Amino acid sequence: MQALNPAAPAATAASVQPETITLAGGCFWCVEAAYNAVDGVLEATSGYAQGEVPQPTYEQVCGGRTGHAEAVRIRFDPSRLSLDDVLAMFFTIHDPTTPNRQGADVGPQYRSGIYFENPAHQATVGAYIARLAAGGAYGGAPITTEVEPLRVFWPAEGYHQRYFERHPDQGYCQAVIAPKMVKLRQGFAEKLRA
Repeated sequence: MQALNPAAPAATAASVQPETITLAGGCFWCVEAAYNAVDGVLEATSGYAQGEVPQPTYEQVCGGRTGHAEAVRIRFDPSRLSLDDVLAMFFTIHDPTTPNRQGADVGPQYRSGIYFENPAHQATVGAYIARLAAGGAYGGAPITTEVEPLRVFWPAEGYHQRYFERHPDQGYCQAVIAPKMVKLRQGFAEKLRA
């Protein structure tokens, strides 16, 4: 397993340069499943962001002592999907008001985080969160999402990639991921792949 270098230039798909942002919203299976369904997402990779341990294993990260967040690195085509759309989906499919927790998943590895590679994304993310807060989203509860430059991202083990797609009938997928997919379809049907 090799860390992805956030400073490496993105490949050119056509005349528009793809953009990349890494999102942590609890279990990475949930976040990855959602973005794999979105038109304009070129790649969604589950992995571990912001930690101190090189090439961590799932078991190490689950121990909560590596500093990593379960996260998904999303490469998208900005001519088909705006960063605001990416953020709107993110803030729909997870609860950004529960520090180090998403439902029954508890620990720092399940924190809410947005890790940017493009410095221009920081202002967009900050403005988006400010609008949510000013509008009283989440009943006025404070948004605890950390926003930082991406320091490091390690892809997760192969069995984590496209987990929902490969195991849709598994208990966790039915109880946790499927309802998030329903929310995504209800709010963003026009943005989903046909």
